[in-house]
Order: sequence, then structure tokens, then C-alpha cells
Amino acid sequence: MRILIIDDEKNIRASLSRFFDLNGHTVESAESGREGLEKVRRSSFDCVLLDLKLPDTEGIEVLSRIREFDPFVPVILLTAHGTTAKAVEAMKKGAFDFFEKPADEEKLLIAARNAAELHRLNREKSETLRELDEKYRLVGDSSAMKTLREQIQMVAGKNTRVLIQGESGTGKELVAYAIHRNSDRSDGPFIKVNCAAIPHELFESELFGHEKGSFTGALQQRIGKFEQADKGTLFLDEIGEIPISLQPKILRALQENEIQRIGGLREIRVDVRVVAATNRKLEEEMRKGNFREDLYYRLNVFPIEVLPLRQHREDIPGLVKSFLDRIAAENNMRKKDLDPEGLERLMAYDFPGNIRELRNLIERLLIISRLESIDSEDVQRVLPLNVKPSAESGPNALLYSKLEDTEKELIQRTLEENHWHISRVARVLGLERSHLYKKMKKYGITRP
Repeated sequence: MRILIIDDEKNIRASLSRFFDLNGHTVESAESGREGLEKVRRSSFDCVLLDLKLPDTEGIEVLSRIREFDPFVPVILLTAHGTTAKAVEAMKKGAFDFFEKPADEEKLLIAARNAAELHRLNREKSETLRELDEKYRLVGDSSAMKTLREQIQMVAGKNTRVLIQGESGTGKELVAYAIHRNSDRSDGPFIKVNCAAIPHELFESELFGHEKGSFTGALQQRIGKFEQADKGTLFLDEIGEIPISLQPKILRALQENEIQRIGGLREIRVDVRVVAATNRKLEEEMRKGNFREDLYYRLNVFPIEVLPLRQHREDIPGLVKSFLDRIAAENNMRKKDLDPEGLERLMAYDFPGNIRELRNLIERLLIISRLESIDSEDVQRVLPLNVKPSAESGPNALLYSKLEDTEKELIQRTLEENHWHISRVARVLGLERSHLYKKMKKYGITRP
């Protein structure tokens, strides 16, 4: 451990420093609050031992200032006789523990170790949350994304059930996570269940758990997703895939906040907020008899629709930049940019797979591109074959389509006028021979 001792008594600083040093820990010390705060500002510690009475300030004030520099570092207070009440007050303000002087050094060592372990866990949790927040970040400033964020803010603080609808790959899981992170349950678990990926015969066990020996193969007790999500959020993705036979049990869990494991004899109380998502039209599934009407209305208290990417193309540049940076960092690749022509080509594409498809295309582009930046030729290579922008794709796509037609006609005519002399045609058009060959291949131009 790296330990900081802030105490104005020289003998105490020397005694504790020697004790922790003999136990294999690194120790720094300070004789005033100001000196101690400067050390915390310049470096990081696993634990701080802080005297409540310092010559230049109160220990409680130093504790508050330490929290500004490092919100996670644990502080153990050292108090003189008669200042226990102040130590209790400091505990309410975030101190880890307190000891009356002279402190039992062995007990103080145990407390410091426990505090350092808590410090490590808190930092790991903070880092994990930071990574999750980046992974699930909603990118885009279009009117569609602004409306989506407003809806999330509107419902996140409530305990209301939410039904998120939209095509596959639009980011429904990101919306569910944003609701969780902005709710009072953000410190609780966020449990995801992909209902489309669970075999029907395992659905009940997956959601509600089972007791040991309740069926063949149940070799031990299993805690289901509802219990795992207690005090947090349960995200049921592709809710339309849940078997009709299991839907009454889910409805009861939502109504009663109680579940029963397979083979269990008692009801288990759960405090779970359910957020569901689907790419199906549940109204049609109800008419077909595949989805219960009462369950639909239980889930669809606050509906949110996530629009397909083709309906907010203006967010593509921001998404491309985000994916380029994130994928390069995750895979230890060199960062690259996408040139304007390549971006224009991407924006002309309809993306039937939505944001998920865009991310996959960007990852492929980073792998195949051999230049300093990704160009339109690279983009054309990763797009599905025979993709032609349509008028419905917007004015940019229509313009790009017209430009391509003009370019093809110009290359064809120049080749004919120069009797298919490739070097001469490349000079006339101001292209490299290799680039001309690529364009001929792209447009299907072959010599008669």
C-alpha cells in the first residue's frame, strides 16, 4: 500500500511510518493539512491516516478537500480523547473509520488493508462504469436523437416500465442502458436477456431460476435473471420471442413483484424495473395469438420508438468518427480518418442493418485500408454488391448517383476516343493507371 499520514505530532508520524514500513508498505507523511493536501494533489494513495486536530485547519475540512482531489481514497481518522463526536460526524461525511490515540497498530493495519481493498474495488467499478458509458454512449445531434434523449430523461427517474420498439441494429440496448444509468437504480445491476437466443425449453429456468434436482440435469441451484436484477433493471430484448406458455408467469412477476424458481416451494420478492424491446409489431403478434394482450399493456406503459438510421442520416458522420476512434483503440490499430467522398458514399447507403451494420463496415474498413486515410474506393469495396442509391435516400444520395453516372460516361467516352490506350486515357483524365483500372472495374467497363 501507499499510505499518507497527516498528523502534527512528530512522534506519531515516526512511529506509524516505521510500523507500516516494516510491514512492507510505502509511507509518506505531512505535519499540516496544507502539506497533506498538496501531497494528495500531486500523487495517489491507497489510504490516508488523518488527525482530526491540525495546527492550520480542522481534519473534517481536510477530509472534504481530499474528496475533491480523489473521491475514492479512504480516510481513517486519528482522534484524541474527547473528540469522538467529531469523528462520528466525519464518518457521516465519508471517512472510512476512526481510532483513538494511541491507536492499536495491528488493528490500524487491518483497517488500512480493508480500506485499500475498498479503494481498489471502487476504482475498478468507476473504470468499468466509464467503459460501459462509452460503449453505450448515444451519438448524434439530429432532431430524432434529441427527441430520444428527451424521452429518456422524461422516464428514467420514474419506475415506469418502458417498451422500446425499432428495427434490428438501431440501438435499443443503448436506450435501455441510458434509462438505467439515469435512474435511481443506477447503482444496481443492469441485467440483459436476449430472448431470441434462449431455447424455449430453457426460458423459465433462465428467467426465474431453479432448485437443485428440480429436473434432469439440474445439478445445482440456479439464480434466474429476475433475482439477479433485484434493485436494478432487467432488460428483456426481443420480448416478442417469449413463448406464449411462459407469458402468464412473466405477467404475474410484473404484477406481484414475486417469482418462484422451478422446483421451489416459496415465493421470492424481487424489486426489478423491466425495460423491454422488440423489432416485431406486437399488435400483429397479438392478433395472431402469439402475444398476450394483458402482458403487452403491462410492458407498454411508456413506449419509445428508435428510428432506423436511414431516417436520421445526418448522424452518420458523428457515428463514423466515434466508431473509427473506438474500434482502433479496442484493437490496437492506428487511427484513421474517412475522406469526404467516402463519407458521402456511406451516407448514400440505406443501411438495412442500421447502426450495427455501420459499425461492422467501419471495422472492416480499418482492416482493409492500406492508406493513411480511408477513401471512397475502400468504402465501395465493403458495401454490398450492386448498391445503387435511391431517390428516397435524400438529396445527397441522388446527387452522388448522378455524379457516378456522369463519371462512368466520361471514362467510357475518353477510352473510345483514345482507342483504349490506358496510359493516354489516364493522363487525359488526370488519374493513376491503377486508379483508372479500379474505376473501370467498378463501372463494369470492358474493352470490346
